[in-house]
Amino acid sequence: MSFTSFLWEIGNISNKSSRKRHRLRRGQAHINPEASFSSSPGSPGSSTVQIEQRKWANLPPELLLDIIQRVEQREQCWPGRRDVVACASVCRSWREITKDIVKTPELCGFLTFPISLKQPGPRDTPIQCFIRRERATSTFRLYMGLSPALSGELSKLLLAAKRVRRATGTDFVISLVGDDFSRSSNKYVGKLRSNFLGTKFNIFDSQPSTDSTVCSSCELCRKTHPGKVAPRVTTSNYNTAKISYELNILRTRGPRRMQCIMNSIPVSAIEEGGTAPTPTAFTNCLDEHSSPLLDSAGRRPQVGSTSRSMQNVPLVLKNKAPRWHEQLQCWCLNFKGRVTVASVKNFQLVAAVEPSENVTITEQENVILQFGKIGKDIFTMDYCYPLSAFQAFAICLSSFDTKPIAVQNAFCFT
Repeated sequence: MSFTSFLWEIGNISNKSSRKRHRLRRGQAHINPEASFSSSPGSPGSSTVQIEQRKWANLPPELLLDIIQRVEQREQCWPGRRDVVACASVCRSWREITKDIVKTPELCGFLTFPISLKQPGPRDTPIQCFIRRERATSTFRLYMGLSPALSGELSKLLLAAKRVRRATGTDFVISLVGDDFSRSSNKYVGKLRSNFLGTKFNIFDSQPSTDSTVCSSCELCRKTHPGKVAPRVTTSNYNTAKISYELNILRTRGPRRMQCIMNSIPVSAIEEGGTAPTPTAFTNCLDEHSSPLLDSAGRRPQVGSTSRSMQNVPLVLKNKAPRWHEQLQCWCLNFKGRVTVASVKNFQLVAAVEPSENVTITEQENVILQFGKIGKDIFTMDYCYPLSAFQAFAICLSSFDTKPIAVQNAFCFT
């Protein structure tokens, strides 16, 4: 039997099991296959537990490991990568082995599970995405792929955002799906909020940061009000980054100037041997069983160290300086063919470090995020370590908000 036929056989077994569970007589308790591991052989209903486990949950660990490894190595991009997610959805044993095999985007360069969108990107080659703007509904959708023309219907939707205008500013609510932007939904991942002028932004994450003060305050709230948590607490937002656009009062020629202070990423992350915090699951500090944030090496980040590299000094990103092209009469940046339309929204971000920091010249010139226009409502977004897809998407959304005329003073051409 071929490997593909084997996977189809597993799917048929799963479907037969689902139909049989529906035929159980009324009043009989349904036992989840995952709960079967905690049931004793002599307990009531143990025979039903054995029936519910089925063959796919009783595979030998060595065979199961080989199956999932072959699936993970064969599928390098979406939609084929969906098979890896399907393996993790079979039962608990499959899920644990799949989570051990699939590495973070920093190490493998792939986006697999939803939590990958909040993990740092790869160090060597950037992850290439594109953003589609829908003016009628004020929504922005982030897709995995080079462009709509090349990806077509095979493009994988990663994140979606909806612009909500308010009297004091603008909010971009970011969700995992394109039709649910409620903050009370489990699809909500964060938001971007601007000031009245649209020159300063704050990125809010639905998860707490690694700062101990944030988690300690949540811990105190849980102990003070056990069993009674206000709705606004369960949907808290944690300020993880600040974006500011410089006002050009003299209106001199030049592209937009922006600065991003990444409060959730220490500057030590780009130093030699540095690591960025990497969440392992969607958690909330109000959840007693939530797993801690880990760095890319799987270690818990240190807090309270006296050394400068461990004081969580935030990473600062700035525009990469363009050059003026005399023949084209415009500012130019090398986007390596990923941007084809001149626009004031185009930008490249690099790390802004002090001379005293242990950061090489190569790391200082490395483009961490680039964003540019390729069509009327199509934009490319390429990001890499230490930014995550969520953080990069939020930074790019700030470019869509209305800016004063003093900021919109030049075009940046590729």
